[in-house]
Amino acid sequence: MRLLIPGDPVETLFAQQPATAEVIAEVRHELGLDQPLPIQYFNYLANVVQGDLGKSLITRRPVLSEISERYLKTVLLAGVGLTIALIFGIGSGVVAVWIKNRVLNTGLTALNVVLLSMPSFWLGLLLLDWFSLQLGWLPVLSDNPLVQLILPALSLGLVSGALLSRVVKAELLEVMNQDYIKTAQAKGLTHRAILIRHALKNALTPVLTLAGLQFGGLMGGAIIIENVFAWPGLGQLAVQAINQRDYPIIQGLVLLTATTYVAVNTGVDLLYHWLDPRIQNPG
Repeated sequence: MRLLIPGDPVETLFAQQPATAEVIAEVRHELGLDQPLPIQYFNYLANVVQGDLGKSLITRRPVLSEISERYLKTVLLAGVGLTIALIFGIGSGVVAVWIKNRVLNTGLTALNVVLLSMPSFWLGLLLLDWFSLQLGWLPVLSDNPLVQLILPALSLGLVSGALLSRVVKAELLEVMNQDYIKTAQAKGLTHRAILIRHALKNALTPVLTLAGLQFGGLMGGAIIIENVFAWPGLGQLAVQAINQRDYPIIQGLVLLTATTYVAVNTGVDLLYHWLDPRIQNPG
């Protein structure tokens, strides 16, 4: 294991209380760390199938217990961030097509480019400086979890929403050139009614796909954002586990994040049938 990642979890465990080489070897044998990596891997898979993700090397608590205490907080952060992304992305995309104003479109395009070029953690630091230090509107740390959630969720949501905005705009412009839209215009429907009632629903399918993919990115990005804003989710646990070489925790985090990502995208696939029935009945 040392050949792959510098450091040793057992030596980290005894960093504060030095132990003899015999004790270290015994603990390493007890944890199965003296076995070849393929054996460790297959043993881990066999335990995962049975719902056992192992125990933390540091706290000796079950990995599921360590993760479950923080999992919902990270999902909440990613979920609120995705909600902000959808509101900002769909809203600004619709406005750009609805209000054909050159200055407005240029401003929205410039804003999206800036947000897409900016890492979410850097935007988080800027928001923290503006709203907490300069304006004093929000506290740096708060006992109210809803208040503490605002800035990290905005940091994640605005960056993701910038990409959604560009996709929504492009899809709406394409849909607005379809024959059924021209038919609706010929019937005398207003531009607003055509855009909201007819074009938007058909333009949302690729947007929904992108939103599902972005949720996984938000879960990953939350690891950094949580450490910037001291949000007690999986991010802090991940950094702590990496620093302590707590491999069972790291493996559990990766597995759970990947499972959540697959589950969300499966749900997105199921929503396709609601947005476009032709996907279910192609004939």
